[in-house]
Amino acid sequence: MKKMINMYYTNSVAKFGVPIILFALTFMLLHHRSPHFHTLPQNTHNTSVPIQQNLVDVEKCDFFVGDWVAYDGEPLYNKSCGFINGSNQNCMESGRPDSDYLHWRWKPRACHLTRFDPLRFLEIMRNKRWAFVGDSISRNHIQSLLCMLSTVEHATLIYHDESSQSQTWLFPSYNLTTSVIWSPFLAKANIPQNIYDASPSEVDVHLDTLDPSWTDHFKTWDYTIFSAGKWYSRSSIYYQNDTVLGCHYCPKRNLTDIGFDSAYRRVIRGVLDYIVESNHTGTVFYRTTSPSHFEGAEWYDGGVCERKGPVKEGEFGLSWLDKILRDIEIEEFGRAYVVAREKGVKLRVLDVNPMSLLRPDGHPGAFRVSRSSAGEGKDAKVVSDCLHWCLPGPIDSWNDVLMEMVVNG
Repeated sequence: MKKMINMYYTNSVAKFGVPIILFALTFMLLHHRSPHFHTLPQNTHNTSVPIQQNLVDVEKCDFFVGDWVAYDGEPLYNKSCGFINGSNQNCMESGRPDSDYLHWRWKPRACHLTRFDPLRFLEIMRNKRWAFVGDSISRNHIQSLLCMLSTVEHATLIYHDESSQSQTWLFPSYNLTTSVIWSPFLAKANIPQNIYDASPSEVDVHLDTLDPSWTDHFKTWDYTIFSAGKWYSRSSIYYQNDTVLGCHYCPKRNLTDIGFDSAYRRVIRGVLDYIVESNHTGTVFYRTTSPSHFEGAEWYDGGVCERKGPVKEGEFGLSWLDKILRDIEIEEFGRAYVVAREKGVKLRVLDVNPMSLLRPDGHPGAFRVSRSSAGEGKDAKVVSDCLHWCLPGPIDSWNDVLMEMVVNG
């Protein structure tokens, strides 16, 4: 394990009330590597193949096969959006000098993709309830949507849990609620209080028990977007039937290391089976893993993301972690989708991975609210954020696709 990095990281906007946490420890949490993978390269040469190519008739148009094209217009919102005020994703406010990354739009090759229309979205979504269930990328995504919709009407925060990790906002004129549910494993997980210490305890993850923070409310939501993945690389003890099954990266314990990939597959299969068997009448999306773009080294060794524009398909490979997560998602979603169709359950995939892989320029990098460093003096290294997305930025195009799938699809 690399030496912990002494720097602060704001995980969400000040308005959200999410406590300031150690930025590097967040990346340790997301990218902590098992010794089983130490010999794997940072990037593979495999490109990200859209899930739809493995299914039949998933969509009338495959929105996820396309290219980024130059766009002369401006983003729907800017750095003044209150939902990103003070966050590490507000790249312009944090001093990022270039702006070309703002002037690209996603263009599917086989069909036309309309730009997100916030007024139309709000009108169609009257009296509806949305939920984004997952980790900090889910929060990143809902921030994008809130900023877009707030160009029409400002959302009011009507609920937050004790930690303000889970929150709900209301667009009062439309009686539309949008929620972010903090559930980084999607399964029941006991995250220790010392999780951000230099030597944190393992997370206890119950592979056979889904997280009640979302299952208790699932049938009340009209639209739900699930995602997970990165937290599974964290040192964890795995349980089944309340009995220790094994672990991932627990060298000080006399336990079988079953690997995070096995745990991730079990939970994702459980989540998808739960959805398929739920008889829920709402629409459920599974969002595929959002790729990171560290180049030159891993995050803790000075990896950076300094590109100034999109890349073409095949120019950038998935990281070792993202490749593992994506392979599992492709297989498990394909299996569940067949059953969902038979049962009439509206299960769909928001396959943002291929389009996002082409945007290594869309991350905050070194331009964050907190620019603390690893080490001291001349040996200090600024830790770049090449995981989350600038707001505004490429993540806004996720909502272009989402609206097309929900409203016109």
